[in-house]
Amino acid sequence: MRRHSRSTAAASYDQWARRTLTADTELAAAYLREVVEHSDSPEELLLGLRRIAEAQGMSRVAEAAGLSRESLYRSLSAAGNPRLSTLVAVLRVAGLKLTVRPTA
Repeated sequence: MRRHSRSTAAASYDQWARRTLTADTELAAAYLREVVEHSDSPEELLLGLRRIAEAQGMSRVAEAAGLSRESLYRSLSAAGNPRLSTLVAVLRVAGLKLTVRPTA
């Protein structure tokens, strides 16, 4: 029986996530909604947005946001502090938009 290493499993998940989040806007929206609703920190939101940006192609998203690819990676890291315009641009490229609703 062949055992998969942790890095192999992570690579497979990353590949699946990129393929799925690119192909299905509804699933990308649901994914990000879950991240927002169940996260304990803003860093988790940034990492969720980063996964979506990676699925869409970081170079493409960076260009649409008017940033360098490296700057976008930094902005969407756990230590990032992106501008609202960057967040909106990432969402727009992914076919999503920012909305607000009451908590209860």
